[in-house]
Amino acid sequence: MIERIIHFSIKNKFIVGLFVLALIGWGTYSLTRLPIDAIPDITNNQVQVISLAPSLAVQEVESFITAPIEVAVVNIPDIIELRSISRLGLSVVTVVFKDDVDVYWARQQLSERLKEAEDNIPPGLAKIELAPISTGLGEIYQYRLAVDPGLENRYTPTELRTIQDWIVRREMLGTPGVADINSYGGFVRQYEIAVNPDRLRGMNLTLTDIFDALERNNENTGSAYIDKKPTAYFIRGIGLVKTLEDIENIVIRTNESGIPLLIRDVAKVQYGSATRYGAFVVDTAEAVGGVVMMLKGDRKSVV
Repeated sequence: MIERIIHFSIKNKFIVGLFVLALIGWGTYSLTRLPIDAIPDITNNQVQVISLAPSLAVQEVESFITAPIEVAVVNIPDIIELRSISRLGLSVVTVVFKDDVDVYWARQQLSERLKEAEDNIPPGLAKIELAPISTGLGEIYQYRLAVDPGLENRYTPTELRTIQDWIVRREMLGTPGVADINSYGGFVRQYEIAVNPDRLRGMNLTLTDIFDALERNNENTGSAYIDKKPTAYFIRGIGLVKTLEDIENIVIRTNESGIPLLIRDVAKVQYGSATRYGAFVVDTAEAVGGVVMMLKGDRKSVV
């Protein structure tokens, strides 16, 4: 066999030469496409399901959220591991797939099964979402919002965080290869309704009444239209709150005398901030910034 190969090579030098050149060209091309990294990402093929339920303790998170999700996703094909973490107000379910499984197919399967799991979770109890397609080594860029000298007192930490979340983050999310932008620092602005317990009791109201009133009076509604040839008038109800005054003027209910009871009668409406569990500090001063998370396996798009 070896003698035949040698004899063929001697008699067909041109063909053998072309084959060697093709082999060299293919090897050179493969070398340029070979991913080289000082710290290669060897994270397994996984998708995380994150559920936020700030009002639940660990036992309730495990019983009402984690367990139904695990039952719903356990029979998805090509799963090699299923693990979960339940903490105060947080549930993280990690589903590990085989290495040859497409991550987008896996996320689609999980999304379909999560709809089934939501039927077994009390409505409004938790916010369930899939984690970005990134890994622990995906933090490729960190930045902060710097204010020009002399304008440090012009922007508060709350205003800088609003700029970060609604302007900077949205623009950077459109960059190829970016999976997500994690914001840090500042205060997340919220509308805060500080209820006066004495007034609430004096008007024979409960917190449930206030929650129901806010839910009913914070939406735009559409209906039919009036057709008056050649013009059609569309009927639309505008009720989405935009300012503090809009919240103050929401009617909770009417009393026995027919007088409407408003939010401002029992509570003080003001701007507040979400509870935070840390701070972003640069040179002993509070700052606002973010961390760019790279899309898993898409290093060339962001380099």
